[in-house]
Amino acid sequence: MSPPPPANGSQQGGSNNNADRPREPIVSPYMPKYPDPMSNISNFKIIESTLREGEQFANAFFDTEKKIEIAKALDEIGVDYLELTSPAASEQSLNDCKAISNLGLKAKILTHVRCHMNDAKLAIDTGVDGLDVVIGTSSYLREFSHGKDMDYITDKAIEVISYIKDQGLEVRFSTEDSFRSDLVDLLSIYKAVDKIGVNRVGIADTVGCANPRQVYELVRTLRSVVSCDIECHFHNDTGCAIANAYAALEAGATHIDTSVLGIGERNGITPLGGLLARMYAADKEYVLNKYNLPKIRDVENIVADAVEVTVPFNNYITGYCAFTHKAGIHAKAILNNPSTYEILKPEDFGMSRYVSIGHRLTGWNAVKNRIEQLQLTDLKDEDAKIVTQKIKELADIRPLSLDDVDTMLHHYHSAKNEGAHKHFLDNIGTPDQIAEMMKTTAIQ
Repeated sequence: MSPPPPANGSQQGGSNNNADRPREPIVSPYMPKYPDPMSNISNFKIIESTLREGEQFANAFFDTEKKIEIAKALDEIGVDYLELTSPAASEQSLNDCKAISNLGLKAKILTHVRCHMNDAKLAIDTGVDGLDVVIGTSSYLREFSHGKDMDYITDKAIEVISYIKDQGLEVRFSTEDSFRSDLVDLLSIYKAVDKIGVNRVGIADTVGCANPRQVYELVRTLRSVVSCDIECHFHNDTGCAIANAYAALEAGATHIDTSVLGIGERNGITPLGGLLARMYAADKEYVLNKYNLPKIRDVENIVADAVEVTVPFNNYITGYCAFTHKAGIHAKAILNNPSTYEILKPEDFGMSRYVSIGHRLTGWNAVKNRIEQLQLTDLKDEDAKIVTQKIKELADIRPLSLDDVDTMLHHYHSAKNEGAHKHFLDNIGTPDQIAEMMKTTAIQ
């Protein structure tokens, strides 16, 4: 593995006197020395469900044009499958399945249907590559949703799956509310559908109640009784969706359902960007070679705009703060070697790191780095330390923008050439005075 490039500070370009320092590869020290032989963390597939699960998000409404835009953006990332809303949902949903199936995308096109023969026949006629069949198996859903017993569910599943297979399509069978279903019931129906050649069985944490240990145990148990692939769908009501997805892959699952920004019913499901961040930390080469990571930001912006939300400040990879470093001790280490405080390389995701310096926590090494970027070569380490103290003093009143800091550095540099730099700093008592300097400079 080749070492990472030197840190680029807060902006692209500029000089960096640390270029000759030795670099360490960005690796995770927490990976097992001897991987679990059942693990698929280096061999998994993504079923992207923004156009199915994502339509269940509170604000979501995607017209055909927007669905096609999202589908193409996801295909550019390299997701393995796109899952669409059932054509039985509405006339437009039917037409959208046909339209997206005819785009000629690299990703396989799936649609998600109830375990009903009529739904299956309607879906097959749209031209999709496969069907994701689902029915509830927990006592809650059997009593208060469809009202069917396990014998009926098993018989219906075999009937529908057999028909889909006879039509030459890929088929997955999933239970709904798997983690509140009886384990004997689950294993019994999964074994029955595996026996007739289903491509995948699915586990769904429909209410987001599962934790990683429960996920690992259930997937590992299921892996021991079926030979087909295992798909997992995790809701995020209690914040475990990404961790659960990772645990599932460790236990032998092969496919994970995601959506852009995690949108979906209630608090949504495993977010695409979050899963790719987690898997990058687990096996960077696999993820980099398979997925076009810089495209994540594009599709997130498309979806965020469509559902009228902003990308969260702490969003995985693309959030405003994802690669922002602030504390002085962090900034110094990052400038020396990014792997000290970054497990993800921003450039691998088409992002840039930012070292924030206009605040009371800033350190002189970060200010020195900005001086180098601005090519103010006459300013030495002592100058950086003096200016840093002034920044801290002013930032106790309010934080300074990067423009504020740059203005002060440029004026300090000019004042030093005239031998008046110490007097210059003494005359700055508030951040507003820097703003006045900026206005004066702009007028000139």
